[in-house]
Amino acid sequence: MRAGSVAAVVDIDAAIGFVVAHGDAVDRARLSRLRAGSPPPPELLDAAEVGQTPGGGWPATLGGDVASVDATCFRLSELDDLGALGRPAARRALDWLAARQLPDGGWEEDPALAGVAPEWARPGDPEAGFYLTANAGFWLTVAGLDARAAGPLDHRVGGAYAGVVHAAAQSLVARLRPDGGWPSFLPAGWLGAAVLHRQEMFHEAARIQVMLADRVPELSPGDVAWLAATLRRVGIDGQDWLLVRARRRLAETQRSDGGWDSEDGHQFDVHTTLSAIRACR
Repeated sequence: MRAGSVAAVVDIDAAIGFVVAHGDAVDRARLSRLRAGSPPPPELLDAAEVGQTPGGGWPATLGGDVASVDATCFRLSELDDLGALGRPAARRALDWLAARQLPDGGWEEDPALAGVAPEWARPGDPEAGFYLTANAGFWLTVAGLDARAAGPLDHRVGGAYAGVVHAAAQSLVARLRPDGGWPSFLPAGWLGAAVLHRQEMFHEAARIQVMLADRVPELSPGDVAWLAATLRRVGIDGQDWLLVRARRRLAETQRSDGGWDSEDGHQFDVHTTLSAIRACR
């Protein structure tokens, strides 16, 4: 599933300028690592890890004491940009995620979070469960592959968390529709496709990608950047036809100042722009 050579039309230099002009110290550190692999200062990494519960996850709310699958995955995404998935805090979080897996291979939030969980993470909701399974499975896949590259851990597909990720993939496949659709929120599609691709379930992953390709023209900049960065993170070639479409969509939606709009408000435009840079690097 490859497309012909397509000239890059996203203005990366303008995007970099937007982050430098409008980002904070963490944003600029993420940018430096994305551009040149520069390690962030230790004190910045310490600040990025703050708030972790004793069990290893991060809470859904500031100062909370109940760890959240969704919040922990979000924090891991930030630490990944900083090159910090190998640090003890991230490893404890990943071990916590692995230990939270349900017997059916999926994940759900703690029932204690029912009053504060967003729609996509609501305890007991099947759509939320599918999304959380795809999200947790993705980060355990990424971390396992990174750990495997760093040392002789588990060389099965999925790296250090091979058994956990395989069970997650089986849980996802069991709920896919014949046409490749999935019974959950849109991001669960690209997260699930990434998990299945790394599990060498290429047919199932490709069915999801076909469905996603039809949605690209209507995706927000944040979503299309998230999609592309997710698939690139698990090694899908940048000339894959879906990723080519995603870059075209990013080019169409880039603003004249180099940034992209976030659906969550302009205070998150820098985050969306960093995602787009990650997707196009």
